[in-house]
Amino acid sequence: MPVQNEHVAEILDEIADLLAIQDANPFRVRAYHNAARTVRGLSRELHDLIARGKDLTDLPGIGDDLAGKIREIVGTGACRALEKLHRQVPHELEELLAVPGLGPKRVKALFYDLRIRTTQQLEKAARAGRLRKLPGFGQKLEQRILQAVAARQSGTRRFSIDVAEESGGKLAAYLGLVPGTGKAIIAGSFRRGRETVGDLDILVTTSRPAAVMERFAAYDQVARVTSRGATRASAVLRNGLQVDLRVVPKQSFGAALHYFTGGKAHNIRVRTLGQKFGLKINEYGVFRGARRVAGATEASVFKSVGLPLIPPELREDRGEIEAARAHRLPRLVEEGDLRGDLHVIANGRDDLVAMAIAAKRRGLRYIAFTIRQGPDAPADAVLRQLDRIDQIRERADGMVLLKGIEAEIPEDGRLDLPTEVLARLDLLIGAAHGQFELTRARQTARLLRAMDSPCFTILAHPGGRLLPERDACSVDMERIVRAARVRGCFLELNSQPQRLDLADVHCQMAKAEGVLVSINSGARQGEDFRDLRFGITQARRGWLEKDDVLNTRPHAALKRLLRRTMD
Repeated sequence: MPVQNEHVAEILDEIADLLAIQDANPFRVRAYHNAARTVRGLSRELHDLIARGKDLTDLPGIGDDLAGKIREIVGTGACRALEKLHRQVPHELEELLAVPGLGPKRVKALFYDLRIRTTQQLEKAARAGRLRKLPGFGQKLEQRILQAVAARQSGTRRFSIDVAEESGGKLAAYLGLVPGTGKAIIAGSFRRGRETVGDLDILVTTSRPAAVMERFAAYDQVARVTSRGATRASAVLRNGLQVDLRVVPKQSFGAALHYFTGGKAHNIRVRTLGQKFGLKINEYGVFRGARRVAGATEASVFKSVGLPLIPPELREDRGEIEAARAHRLPRLVEEGDLRGDLHVIANGRDDLVAMAIAAKRRGLRYIAFTIRQGPDAPADAVLRQLDRIDQIRERADGMVLLKGIEAEIPEDGRLDLPTEVLARLDLLIGAAHGQFELTRARQTARLLRAMDSPCFTILAHPGGRLLPERDACSVDMERIVRAARVRGCFLELNSQPQRLDLADVHCQMAKAEGVLVSINSGARQGEDFRDLRFGITQARRGWLEKDDVLNTRPHAALKRLLRRTMD
């Protein structure tokens, strides 16, 4: 079986993590992580590219050394460099890396400062309150680590939405090739757009259920089949993701799709409504006595209880039933509504012209190139990069190019940017990338102070989370949202599947306060614009409509809004 791209990326990420534990050169560590990201973003499998004679050094961030290692992994499924690191780094530390919330830096601190090597020692230290004394930890992280250890011990594991999409999408398409098969759809929390999923539910309609079951068991990414019957089967994929397959008749498909999509609380509400109408609603249909009266489509299930079709992303029992009854369901934003992307990394991995062309191919009409600006970056270096953006405008294939800064928010929140730089900008984005262990009060004050800075336009990924490694930091989002309204600035929903930040509940909060949300990709290469679809899904979970999103506006209207923040 050919080695898949995800396996290559996992090895590259593992090499990076082990190098980080060894305190290797951070640029070397970053190179491996960047290579893994490039591999995951490829639209074709590496084994196919290699077979066709593709020069891997043409890929973003891939030099001769990394290209050689990738060819080795594709050819053998392993990498000698990783095997060497396994001999050098205690294997217990690798187990600690698998605990959500513990990246290489924290694992290194645990080992060298507290001599912690195992999850048992980690749990004991957390329960004794010893972790919170380490720099970069704190009481909240200590509690999250305890929860993560408990989840590992219970056998549960969460997967990011992009991994679930790739794994489930390929499997559903594979099953759909069985002759006589109609629909093959992924349901569950994935269909509701949850940021992470524990497993996948795939529903299939077919005239040949036995053939579908046989094909499912024979799928090359199935590690083991855990159960198998005439219409139901379960398996664990090679990446550890559990998949439950159900073959359902056409007349029950809508009922099954509703049943396996909605959150538990939502489904209970719908079933309770059904009882008031004298109906029984389950995965097989809507019944009045022994007679099925609905269930072929989801719309028929909702109609049976007097409701319009509720979008999957809203089925969490957060007011959608009441809104549907009152005919006040939002017209949720769609990917086609986006006119631009206001957070594209200017010093990323792709040429700026190539980035502009890639954005246009995705249907965007403007992008903002943002230059990453640390507190000590010299003004002349930033001005040269701004000049570079100006110089390529004629080659940007009609794309409107905006100039911005992504300024690092320091611990004290001060953004001291030179006046000559601010005068050249269309927007200023503030982003926090560290010091997440600060108390709730200090973290909130840090962001509020940054938002008070001259020309402040957008607060990037406000929660600072990095799924599944790091949860959102402790910050008073209610104060942040209200401050954004008062100051007239905006909040970002970063579409990277490892962020998806704003959280959905904070999108609702922003909508209620009239604060516009900017759905951005944080793209470093052209392929990254595809992540915008994850941001759209998150926005839909947050009840956002087209007018609630900053970058659904035409450039002229956007320009007026941005100008207000730059005065």
